[in-house]
Amino acid sequence: MLGNEPGAFSVLDLLDLDLKEQNALSLSCLAGRAGLGRPITVPDLNRPGLALAGFYESFAWQRLQIFGKGECAYLAKIEAEGSRESIEKLFSYAIPCCIFTSSLLPSEAFLAAAEKGGCPILSTTLYSSDFSGRVIRVLADIFAPKMTMHGVLVEVFGIGILLVGDSGVGKSETALELIERGHRLVADDVVEVRCVNGSTLIGQGANKVIGHHMEIRGLGIINITHLFGVGAIRDKKQIQLICQLEDWDPNKVYDRIGMDELYQEILGVQIPKLEIPVKPGRNIPIIVETASMNERLKKMGYHSAKEFNQNIMRWLESENARTLYFSRDDY
Repeated sequence: MLGNEPGAFSVLDLLDLDLKEQNALSLSCLAGRAGLGRPITVPDLNRPGLALAGFYESFAWQRLQIFGKGECAYLAKIEAEGSRESIEKLFSYAIPCCIFTSSLLPSEAFLAAAEKGGCPILSTTLYSSDFSGRVIRVLADIFAPKMTMHGVLVEVFGIGILLVGDSGVGKSETALELIERGHRLVADDVVEVRCVNGSTLIGQGANKVIGHHMEIRGLGIINITHLFGVGAIRDKKQIQLICQLEDWDPNKVYDRIGMDELYQEILGVQIPKLEIPVKPGRNIPIIVETASMNERLKKMGYHSAKEFNQNIMRWLESENARTLYFSRDDY
C-alpha cells in the first residue's frame, strides 16, 4: 500500500474543476484575480452575516464565504448608510474567497475592497442552498483521506470487489474473465481509494490517462473500452468486498463453511474480506461472482452459513430429543 497525501487546493483549482450535470458549480470570477492562488484548507462554508454586523469573534475566515440574498441586502443597507468598516475588516482576514449566489452582484465599493485585499470574488447562478450542497460534496471528495493500493477493482452484480494478491497470482486474468461475462472494470493495477463521509470507500483509477487499460502477461496492454465497449467500464465504485487471491497452501486451513468472517481495515473502514486459494482447476471468476451474490444476500439480511449452522443445530436438538424420548422405560 502506498500513502498519497493531497496537494494544496486553491481557488483557481475550484474554478477549473470540470464538473457535469448535478455537480456543476457554474462559477465565474468577478474580481480579485490576483488572489486565485489562495489555498482552500477547510472543506466547509460560512455565511458572514454576523461578521458584516461587526461581530468577528469566532469568525470562520478559513472557510469559503457565501453571500446570499440576506447578506447582499445587508451589504446594500450598510453601504447606503456610508458604513464600510465591517467590509474593510472582512478583507483584513486571509479568507479564501467570497462567492455570491443566485447571480447576485456586489457593489463597486465591495469589489474595490476585495481587489485591495487580494481576495477573489466569485459568482454562481445557483441558489445558495443548491450551491452549498454541491460544493460541500465536491470539497468532501477532494479533502477525503486517500491512498493507493495495488489491485484490480471490478463491479460484479453491482458489488464493488477489490482483487488483491501477489504479483502474477492472476488478478488481471480473473478481472478479464469477469469483463467477458458482462461485468465492469473500474481500475487495474493501481487503485486510488478515498474515504468519503468517514464510512464509505470509493475506488477509481489512479491515472485517468491510462485508465481502463489492462496488462495481461503474454498479451501486453489492452484497452478494455475499445475491446468490450463503454458498457464494460465505469469511472468509480464503492469498495464493498475484498477478495485476496493467493497460491494454494496445502498446510493452511481455509474456511470451508463461511462462519469465520474476515475484515480488512482501509482508511479506518472495515471491509469484508475473502481469502481465495488459487490452483489449476479452480474457476476463480465463478467463485468471485458467487461471492458477490452472497455478499448481496448478506446486505439483505440473509446469511447462508449462519442459516446452515442453525439448521444443523435444530436437527441435532431434534435428534437428541427423539433419542431421549425412545430411551425412556417408563412408557
